[in-house]
Amino acid sequence: MDNVEVFDAGEKGRGLRTTKDLCAGEVVFAEPSFAAVVFDSLSQQVCHSCFRRQANLHRCAQCKFAHYCDRTCQTACWDEHKQECAAIKKYEKAPNENVRLTARVLWRIQKDTGIVSDGQLTSVDQLEDHVADMLAEDFKELKIDMQNFLDYCPKTRHGKEYISHIFGIIKCNGFTLSDQRGLQAVGVGLFPNLCLVNHDCWPNCTVILNHAYHSKRRIELRALSKIAENEELTVGYVDFLNVSTDRQRALKHQYHFDCTCKSCSEHLKDDLKMAAKETDGNKPSDQLVKEVQEFSLECLAKVEAARTAGDFHEVVKLCRECLDKQKPVFGKTHLYHLRMLSTASEVLSYLQFFSEAAEYAGRLVEGYMKLYHPNNAHLGMATMRAGVTHWHAGLIKVGHEMICKAYAILMVTHGPNHPITKDLESMRMQTEMELRMFKQNEHVYHSMREAALQNKPMAEARSSKYIFHLFKEG
Repeated sequence: MDNVEVFDAGEKGRGLRTTKDLCAGEVVFAEPSFAAVVFDSLSQQVCHSCFRRQANLHRCAQCKFAHYCDRTCQTACWDEHKQECAAIKKYEKAPNENVRLTARVLWRIQKDTGIVSDGQLTSVDQLEDHVADMLAEDFKELKIDMQNFLDYCPKTRHGKEYISHIFGIIKCNGFTLSDQRGLQAVGVGLFPNLCLVNHDCWPNCTVILNHAYHSKRRIELRALSKIAENEELTVGYVDFLNVSTDRQRALKHQYHFDCTCKSCSEHLKDDLKMAAKETDGNKPSDQLVKEVQEFSLECLAKVEAARTAGDFHEVVKLCRECLDKQKPVFGKTHLYHLRMLSTASEVLSYLQFFSEAAEYAGRLVEGYMKLYHPNNAHLGMATMRAGVTHWHAGLIKVGHEMICKAYAILMVTHGPNHPITKDLESMRMQTEMELRMFKQNEHVYHSMREAALQNKPMAEARSSKYIFHLFKEG
């Protein structure tokens, strides 16, 4: 933690600032979780130690709830799991993730106190809980969780007020953990030092869970751009891809503060996010824009329902219909348009309609580039997916260019050791070799690609593989 120090951030309370100049991509600090749990819905598909998602996990023979990659992960997690294991056996079922995480936090506080290392800048007890600010609905859920916790841990030494304090801390400060590919949220954890980093809608840092460090569940706070000494460190608690009023509403509900950052105060880029299409200086009427926005919201709900039901062809049909209706009305950066492009490109790629998916993915990245920070992780992931989609569509030149752009972004946001960056580096090298083949002989390249897609032995494929081998050796 030599790069940072705690300071009084005024109305925001405590904050963290740098003690030296930092460069883009530099790790400001790294921190293992104080406690973390896998989501209920993924308890059988995600390792409870390293949070990797994979098949054929080994189940704990005692509680029959926790699952692990192998004996290494199970052994690494035993100190954290043994009290949980006994509690689940006695309770005869696993409670929800809020109760499980609260129990793990309290067990660790009881064992190690609230500070577990010299590098921890605050104790868990000192974090904000905002229980007094909760809405009636949230407070009702808290009371239910409290009762479930007391049934789960009937011999706890802690009083109800303190247990409620921990539940509130988790609700306000819990950090969502993703799988090893960064594609799905799989759990939630508590990281005390990270909790001291305040929010900004246009932050100078990003947080990533680095699975390269196996079972330690280590997050890294990484600089998105140059940060000067004594500058406050910030991260985005909510996605910037919402208009300022929606972000402020979400932050108020979840974190109980009014965001007054520059992006919210000046409503930066809100005009682009709700932009209407302009043709020869003319824009559609406000009434038409309103009608198409309402239609888009209804369509997005139908798309989500069809997607949940696994009816992907219906998803594609709805997306095409909505995109056709949006085309003459919405600008290229309109949020509803981008959300539809995102779903359409993803589902079409899944159905292997790569050419159409590539078109939508390219338009999505074009819109994202006008809205997001140049080193935003969402932009990097979207650019990577667009590059892969173009590659699969046979558009090797554009595919390689996008993969290179994505690699440059993820080197900043994820770093060179992250599994996603390593995968991307392999793809970058592969597409670079294929691009050289394509430039030398387009016919041979496409013959090889067609043979690979159809899995058929062809003379052209054999000769192109030989060329590929030569390029690889060279």
